[in-house]
Amino acid sequence: MQDARMPDRRVARTQKLLREALHSLIREKDYDSIVVKEILDRAEVGRSAFYMHFRDKDDLLASSIHDILGSVPSADSKASDHRDKGILAFSLPIFEHLDRHRRSGGLRLGPRGRAVLHAHLERVLIELIRQSVKRNLEKKRKTTGPIPQALLVQFVASTFILVLNWWLDCERPLSPEEANNVFRALVRPTLVTADFP
Repeated sequence: MQDARMPDRRVARTQKLLREALHSLIREKDYDSIVVKEILDRAEVGRSAFYMHFRDKDDLLASSIHDILGSVPSADSKASDHRDKGILAFSLPIFEHLDRHRRSGGLRLGPRGRAVLHAHLERVLIELIRQSVKRNLEKKRKTTGPIPQALLVQFVASTFILVLNWWLDCERPLSPEEANNVFRALVRPTLVTADFP
């Protein structure tokens, strides 16, 4: 039984090494100028191991999102003191994560790298929000509210990406908490209209 778990640990370790290598390279140079060979050399991982897990460096960059979202509390969390905490639980951890990277030398993603990361982030958030909405509607035994469910999900995810881009481009950036408050102030009225906590 112990041998059956061994490959999973090796896979996780390889993926972690590759992510860390990419992150360290992004601190040194622009994302667009990084090539896969540099990532492999930095991680001390073979080419076949890389392509076993990732299609390309964009796929590797996008996989980091799942690590960021791993710290997000469950939508069913009882610790919520805000009605919309469940559906919006993802926002503050992402702002905090990016702020840590910005203060430690920053991620030099460049326009294309940022676009790749944010496009994948939006897809992941759409799925996360969709699941939260579905669970909530099942608890309330409702099928839909005044705003179509798919539109509500897309609105929340797209608004987050809009605020995130604005925040990253600010000359005098707000704190993660302040940026999170801006995002929540934009989406809360719609969540109330949709009769969604």
